[in-house]
Amino acid sequence: MAKDRVPVQVFEDTAHTPEVKEKWKGTDVDRHDMLVIGRPQQLRRNFHLVSILGFGATLICTWEINAATFVFALTNGGTAGLIYGFIIATIGYGFVYASLAEMASMSPTAGGQYHWVSEFSPRSCQKYLSYLSGWLCFTGWQAAIGSIAFLVGGSIQGLIVLHHPDTYVFERWHTTLLVFATILGAYVFNTVLAKKLPLVEGLVLLIHVCGLFAVTIPLWALSPRKSSHAVFTEFTNNGGWPTMGLSFMVGLLPVSGSLAGIDCVVHMAEEVKDASRVLPRSLMISLPLNAALGFIMIVTMCYCTIDVDAVLESDVGVAGYPYIQIFYEATKSKAAATIMTILPLISLTGSVTAEIATASRQLWSFSRDGGVPFSRYISAVNMRWAIPLNALLISLVINMLLPLINIGSTAAINAIFSLSGVSILTSYIICIGSLLVKRLRGEELPPHRWTLGRWGTLINSAALVFLFPLAIFQFFPPIIPITAAGMNYGSLMWGTMIIFSTGYYFLYGRKQYTPPVYRVRRDL
Repeated sequence: MAKDRVPVQVFEDTAHTPEVKEKWKGTDVDRHDMLVIGRPQQLRRNFHLVSILGFGATLICTWEINAATFVFALTNGGTAGLIYGFIIATIGYGFVYASLAEMASMSPTAGGQYHWVSEFSPRSCQKYLSYLSGWLCFTGWQAAIGSIAFLVGGSIQGLIVLHHPDTYVFERWHTTLLVFATILGAYVFNTVLAKKLPLVEGLVLLIHVCGLFAVTIPLWALSPRKSSHAVFTEFTNNGGWPTMGLSFMVGLLPVSGSLAGIDCVVHMAEEVKDASRVLPRSLMISLPLNAALGFIMIVTMCYCTIDVDAVLESDVGVAGYPYIQIFYEATKSKAAATIMTILPLISLTGSVTAEIATASRQLWSFSRDGGVPFSRYISAVNMRWAIPLNALLISLVINMLLPLINIGSTAAINAIFSLSGVSILTSYIICIGSLLVKRLRGEELPPHRWTLGRWGTLINSAALVFLFPLAIFQFFPPIIPITAAGMNYGSLMWGTMIIFSTGYYFLYGRKQYTPPVYRVRRDL
């Protein structure tokens, strides 16, 4: 498709890049896919279906995130809104996952969204939209690391409050130090123990699945329960919104966020054996798996949380992690509540590890195409470990600086987490929209082993119908009237990022950035 526009120097630049050993290059199809995208194989293909499924499922951490944020999700929508909102989010993300799975089969590359936009969007705007998509993914994934790391660090702090309510004084800088420890620990698995990462994610998948039952069974056995009528019919609007419908939409954000980010497996594409077949399968297995586990957790918590106000007013609730108090009230044992909390913490720590891998691969891939400053340095691969070490170090620096914001302002750090969600959702909108435009124009799609067939246009359209309002509501605050501390500054940060990346593109980036489509050789 782009044969006439492939700069000769591009292939000359990559011709002398060291490659991994033959046994790590994957299947013949993988080798052909790398030739098609115009890149040498630089990373080891040591992920298989189970390990990459574990990577994606544990990064999403649906039931763990819903447990940790459960009480706060009740502010808008209540138990009924939470349950029905999760069902709606699962259906909507089904269209999104299917659209991403098809594109992953067409072009299994670590670039993910920005590569697909470059290849599928109209030629008149493909370079800028691709560049913007790269920055959206970069911003979204770098900010995502801290959001889960804060859940881990804060939950550990919540356990300290549970055991020492009279002697421990809760401080935000304590949380920041625990976040540092979580991130540094996760980096060890991405560098020194990088070869063991597939094994680790496979083991965490086991804990992710089995841990749910270790938590929910004690809750059902020991906790008093609400009536089914109350759980499935009571909607609440504690956010002060003028209508229940608006409150429901705002309340949809926490549960929908627990299913977002599945493009993580795509950014590991060049480390997956038989990627064009395995990636779509892992995407389509991840959704029903995580959705089923998440639904069980949500229904369990809805039945077993009798007095939300009492939970929020407890020492642990005031500290910001009321789900630990729910575990304690059910078991009447601090030891049991601690064990029940540690299980989701293991999965959440695995999620941080997977997010670091995802963020570094996306940055590495984007820098290969000159998308960020100092691209030549960032795109270097450490051949001893076969990992993008410099991209990992850049991600480490970013995520050691971001938690410091929490010491001065919780509103600012929450805005960064909001920025993560809307950036990733926007990247989905652009790449799925590009594919839909290509379909509507009747243009030929690249060959792919997993296809939506004649349903492609409908599924892509449904995905966009779901994503547009979801992205817009990411900017809404949870409660009105709005105060300076409760304001959602994510819209300001997102707009600033768009302006910065666009300005950088026109001043400097467009001269250095080489869109992936320039390298693609579909005639091979």
